[in-house]
Amino acid sequence: MSYLPNILFAVLLLAGIGFFVKNIKKLSRNIGLGKAVDRTDHKAERWRNMTRIALGQSKMVSRPVAGILHVLVYVGFLIINIEVLEIIIDGLLGTHRVFAFAGGFYNFLIGSFEILALLVLVAVIIFWIRRMILKIPRFWNKEMTTWPKNDALNILYFEIVLMSLFLLMNAADYGLQQMGAIHYAQAGSFPVSQYITALLPQNEITLFYIERGAWWLHIAGILIFLNYLYYSKHLHILLAFPNTFYANLWPEGRLDNLESVTKEVKLMMDPDADPYAEPEGGEEVMEKFGANDVVDLNWVQLMNAYTCTECGRCTSVCPANQTGKELSPRGIMMKTRDRLEEVSSYIDDKGEADFRENGDGKTLLDTIAAEEIWACTSCNACVTECPIGIDPLSIIIDLRRNLVMENSAAPQELNLMMTNIENNGAPWQYNQMDRLNWKDE
Repeated sequence: MSYLPNILFAVLLLAGIGFFVKNIKKLSRNIGLGKAVDRTDHKAERWRNMTRIALGQSKMVSRPVAGILHVLVYVGFLIINIEVLEIIIDGLLGTHRVFAFAGGFYNFLIGSFEILALLVLVAVIIFWIRRMILKIPRFWNKEMTTWPKNDALNILYFEIVLMSLFLLMNAADYGLQQMGAIHYAQAGSFPVSQYITALLPQNEITLFYIERGAWWLHIAGILIFLNYLYYSKHLHILLAFPNTFYANLWPEGRLDNLESVTKEVKLMMDPDADPYAEPEGGEEVMEKFGANDVVDLNWVQLMNAYTCTECGRCTSVCPANQTGKELSPRGIMMKTRDRLEEVSSYIDDKGEADFRENGDGKTLLDTIAAEEIWACTSCNACVTECPIGIDPLSIIIDLRRNLVMENSAAPQELNLMMTNIENNGAPWQYNQMDRLNWKDE
């Protein structure tokens, strides 16, 4: 008996899993570049959110057509990949359908997998038609350039190939079982692939090579798909669960206060405070107001950027975008992720300490234009619409804070309002003594 196939399979499996672990470590490091924020409160509510939104897909089905199709792909892909466990055991031990001892239950599983595979194929083809033939507008916004557009299609093609290989593998297997081929004992139920069997060559050797070829390509495709996720918007397959768990539970519209500003205000209001006193703990590094780069954001915001599915639901409901302004909430998340990847590459080359000390000569504000930032109405529509709890508004607010408090770069209208408040105690440009003149008219 030759152990070469088992050894080759073990090498392929270790290489695929090893590269995946390496990417996950890099992902964890990149998210960890963000500032600390505590999202461990109200754990019961957080678990409910994760179960309802990430697992239950509750926000996806708010748009029924896309939502139901997505649920089909999501459920089908997860359940079908239970068979990967059997494939791994077979590949390492040299067995074939090692779980076949389960008898009727095994037949039910394989039959269910085939029906789900067919439904996934149908759903993916409809997704392709919606994107490429019907050209749903939100898939074709200007930020959907070559890579984002191709990335979405790559995943659709991946799923078509993987499901087709699964059904082809079963079809050849079923044919070999019918012929009584050695090692192909009667096992499994094939409600879909039995019809494909009739289209295949009725030759044992040919069927054997088709079955083995589809088997190897199927597992290799799954490992390639697994490692493609890091570079793809489909990273949400892994991150949707933690993203919904750590999502902000505050009422929509509530903004956090900057602790550094709060400290300054308290100091100014304390008559006994010494403004020249040394800070407690010795030398203190001045805290930046708001954010001008990704490392100034908190780690949940960075995880949001990696979790974004680029579905465009946020942009499709954004009133600023609908009126022709530059702002696209999806674009904000995509640019944040792209910038984080730039920082990641710099750190890979020169280290985190070098980046924090010297930077790379770029910032997030070089990527996201002020016109985009100030077009936002803070209406929270993007946050409400996102199917996995992403918060583009929080990033926009932090960028605004930096522009105003660090760079004095607020729009003219806002500067005028703040000047009026400072001089007149109101946003309007008239004296406080004239406030009640309207009643005399």
